[in-house]
Amino acid sequence: MTYGCMGQVLWVDLTRGTFREEELPAEFYQSYLAGIGLGVRLLYDRIPPGADPLGPENILGLTSGFLCGTGALFMGRWMAMAKSPLTGGWGDANCGGNFAPAIKKAGYDAIFFTGASEKPVYLRILNGKKELLDASHLWGMDTVETEKRIAADAENQKLRIVCIGPAGEKLSLISGIVNDGGRVAARSGLGAVMGSKRLKAVAIADHREIKAAEPGRIKQLNQEFLKWFNGGKSSRFYLTGKMMRIMGRVLSVSPIAIAVRGDAMRIVLRRYGTIVANVIASQSGDSPVKNWTGSGRRDFPIASHSGKLDPDEIIKHEKRKYHCYACPVGCGGVVSYKDSQSQTREAHKPEYETCSAFGSLLLNKDPRIIFEINDLLNRAGLDTISTGGAVAFAIECAEQGLLAPEMLGGLKLEWGNAAAILALVRKIIVREGIGDLLADGVRVAAQKIGKNAADFAVHAGGQELPMHDSRYDPGFAVSYGLDPTPGRHNTHSIQWWELYGLHRLIPGMPKKKPFYRVKRKYEVQDKAVLWATTSNFVQTFNAAGGCLFGAQMDGRLKVFDYLNAAGGWKHSPEFYLRIGERIQLLRQAFNFKQGIQPRRDFRLPSRAIGRPPLDSGPLKGIRVDFEQLSRNYLREIGWDPKTAKPTRRKLEDLGLAEVADEIDAS
Repeated sequence: MTYGCMGQVLWVDLTRGTFREEELPAEFYQSYLAGIGLGVRLLYDRIPPGADPLGPENILGLTSGFLCGTGALFMGRWMAMAKSPLTGGWGDANCGGNFAPAIKKAGYDAIFFTGASEKPVYLRILNGKKELLDASHLWGMDTVETEKRIAADAENQKLRIVCIGPAGEKLSLISGIVNDGGRVAARSGLGAVMGSKRLKAVAIADHREIKAAEPGRIKQLNQEFLKWFNGGKSSRFYLTGKMMRIMGRVLSVSPIAIAVRGDAMRIVLRRYGTIVANVIASQSGDSPVKNWTGSGRRDFPIASHSGKLDPDEIIKHEKRKYHCYACPVGCGGVVSYKDSQSQTREAHKPEYETCSAFGSLLLNKDPRIIFEINDLLNRAGLDTISTGGAVAFAIECAEQGLLAPEMLGGLKLEWGNAAAILALVRKIIVREGIGDLLADGVRVAAQKIGKNAADFAVHAGGQELPMHDSRYDPGFAVSYGLDPTPGRHNTHSIQWWELYGLHRLIPGMPKKKPFYRVKRKYEVQDKAVLWATTSNFVQTFNAAGGCLFGAQMDGRLKVFDYLNAAGGWKHSPEFYLRIGERIQLLRQAFNFKQGIQPRRDFRLPSRAIGRPPLDSGPLKGIRVDFEQLSRNYLREIGWDPKTAKPTRRKLEDLGLAEVADEIDAS
């Protein structure tokens, strides 16, 4: 028996309406684990070169992590993956909620969808019975309505459901896949892939057993972590919203001050969730401001702007905490707010990325509008990062006279104009007027507008950049421009390496320093090995099904020990890092197989690396030496510094010689 996983995947042919189960050998899991590892191996092999991302040849995968359901803490993430219609290369999106264990309880480690249905359908797996059911009555519903209706139709409130909203149905290239009414696998445009297949939803309620080889050891590891996690209560008094305002200043002087031992993370994530960063990031330089042209201290100051998004102010609206599966933190929440029509509504609390994308990026200081936009986008199934980037792009284009009045449809697009921002978001959701122009992201919009509109489109390879400024942390610049899914902030950076505390998990890793001068971040030496190790670790962690907030507890969550206990193995950390490296290589090889060359196609916008540099604030005068940092990183990981193509030697070392042959011939 194979422990930790179910040993098989389900293939759903939407063209024919048929199902096929495929068993995977036990040794497969020791090379790729599950989750993203399983998905990238199978999709690399089976999506042909040149496949239309919105055509029947593309394959959509929904995968669960290796540790999901074994009892391990924080191991409740699921991932969606396919060829991205947004970038044209490898696409994946990571999501929390409660859907991940449902996949495994149905008896599978992943579900893959091929072909395309002639009419809207949804997959239901209920107590072992698999059906493709008519979804015509669901088409057009938002994600919250869809979940409620599917559960009501089945008379089963235990169904775990993922679905697309109207944005995915309308093939918006910035649409995602939603579960739990507002937890979104948002990046890479995979909602459009699901919409192109006319697959409205997947709903599962089953009860297969998920076995770990050593459940007692997993319980012991949980107890050890929770003993630390539940300690340090005296510190909680000091970590308030007001203290976060001070920390914004401190972090611009000594970047690691808040993350020395992970103590702060365990406290503030439980109290606030990711919104703890709202003020810190805007004042330290971490949040991009005014479409990456402004400074938080000058353009989004605490007294008049960012202070209104203080985490203490936001959690006043929180009615209850929200926990994803297997999570002791509960960083999410459900808030009650009054919308622009003065109607009282309940919705998921906005995350930091959303608050920044519709706050500092647009100079909007109205939290009420952010609550409403967050709810609208969750229901529509749109990526809040990309949508915020699209709105910022539109405002700057309007400011520069690139959008004719008839295109704006009466909207007065200005920085900080909350009513106009809300109105524009509504247009993007329904693809109306200028909203149709923006619904496929800033790269497509800039191409359609022409002239110099591309100067205001902040993206990498078509994907809008996240709300972490790469001039604040050069590690983000390397991740944004070189990760196989570009414009991603969760692969590696300086601050992630510091928070992960990998010296506790990986022998030989250097310990982080509690304080250092800011200029140390911008020195090009000694960074590559840290980012390479972090990148491999993150892919392993994703394959396990882990939430990165669990990893950001200073190495206290012993993921390698959990994997050994679940699988009945005795592998070293180095063994698992090689799995992560193998996953990363295949993600990049997929790009080359599909004709994408990252060094050519994923170029960063000049303003993201400080060209020209800002003239005020913590990032004043900063220029990131992206080229030298990139060359150092690529040499370290064994990819060609000029093209970012994995070298034959590296591929062969990891048992991927056939991949080397294929991408050399492509």
